Amino acid sequence: MNCFKKYDVRGVVDIELTEDISKRIGAALAAVTHAQTAVVGCDARASSPRLKKAMIDGLLASGVDVMDLGQTGTEEIYFACQHLNCDVGVEITASHNPIEFNGIKFVGKDSKPFSESEFEQIKQQTINGQPQMHQKGGRYRTFDHMNAYVDCLLSHIATENIKPLRLVVNPGNGVAGRVIDAIEQRFLALQVPITFVKIFYEPDSEFPNGIPNPLLPEDRWKTANAVKESRADMGIAWDGDFDRCFLFDENGRFIDGYYIVGLLAQSFLADNPGQKVVHDPRVFWNTAHIVERCHGEVVKSQTGHALIKAKMRSCDAIYGGEMSAHHYFKSFAYCDSGMIPWLLVVKLLSERDQKISEIVSVMQTQFPSSGELNFRVSNSGDTLQRVQRYYEKSAHQIDYFDGLSMQFERWRFNLRSSATEPLLRLNIETRGDSSLLESKTKELTSLIKFN
Repeated sequence: MNCFKKYDVRGVVDIELTEDISKRIGAALAAVTHAQTAVVGCDARASSPRLKKAMIDGLLASGVDVMDLGQTGTEEIYFACQHLNCDVGVEITASHNPIEFNGIKFVGKDSKPFSESEFEQIKQQTINGQPQMHQKGGRYRTFDHMNAYVDCLLSHIATENIKPLRLVVNPGNGVAGRVIDAIEQRFLALQVPITFVKIFYEPDSEFPNGIPNPLLPEDRWKTANAVKESRADMGIAWDGDFDRCFLFDENGRFIDGYYIVGLLAQSFLADNPGQKVVHDPRVFWNTAHIVERCHGEVVKSQTGHALIKAKMRSCDAIYGGEMSAHHYFKSFAYCDSGMIPWLLVVKLLSERDQKISEIVSVMQTQFPSSGELNFRVSNSGDTLQRVQRYYEKSAHQIDYFDGLSMQFERWRFNLRSSATEPLLRLNIETRGDSSLLESKTKELTSLIKFN
């Protein structure tokens, strides 16, 4: 069962992830959760409809009533699972993985991610369990959730206060376009002065413009060019299942997800002072600075959607953000959304007489960051020890909360093993010193690559 990863299911279609496995996972979900109702959807990949059908067959045969949302993004499943009070939510998607892959994301009641032990039970039941076929199978029906979903999204902004803006929107031939269309229709009805410039808009299982993953620099230039050519105020691009969105300023420059965390924390705390904001440990000085200035409270969590969501629930945080462009909202069942972030930035731009580049440049100047740098190494443990030995005498603080973090007077770094790939991931930030950032990035790169 190589398709079972740390938080979800993912593998090469018809080799690691087959229709039979999808059906067995459906039956396992029913057995482990004792679910009576489920909501299911899928992305635009060619294999997704048949993997979704197999999943539904497994659920129905186990006596679970299924509501099929059709082609959806992952966050639509999160919304519908809670909104419709379903016991299980399932999305067939491989998000930004190569075209030969597909995967399955699933959540339980109230859109809660499964714990490690529950996930292991589902895996073992898939491997060893015999599906419990009910004499009376579950009931199947299709369902249109879009109006309620858009209501939820727009509840995060006061539409009457939105100023005229032109936005480039790039779903990358994934499934975000239909949601933008629904928002656009609502904006027209409410006379909200937003103009959308649409590129690579239609879902296409062949992904003729490349697999959508704007985290990769080579994936950004098309959105950047469209912003400049159309003289837009901002650009927005999504990955395949749009649980992450990526923003570009009015000059077409990509905005690192780290600084978007600061923007969204600021947006929430302006209306909700004193609330908690959860962040991952990779880079956080800017986030902590903004949250403290806005009279909020920062809470650190390990990286990963299940861990962030659990931390937010346990401390009742209003918002959580990862530098990887995952943004989590208490108002959205503590789940991540790729639609709410850009709406909140539109709200922020409407409240201020500033361009987004001007707002972001203040944070970039105060807390320059390297962005995430990835290294393939033969032995990650040896590399981590070598790096620690080099810096430990001068470090003000060392912790192992999530990988190796070392802090100094004017800079810090986090170096951690990837949970999904054979990589070491490095992030560095400084207090207002771009030259120091450049020198420490070169120094650490040399240390990590040393053989």
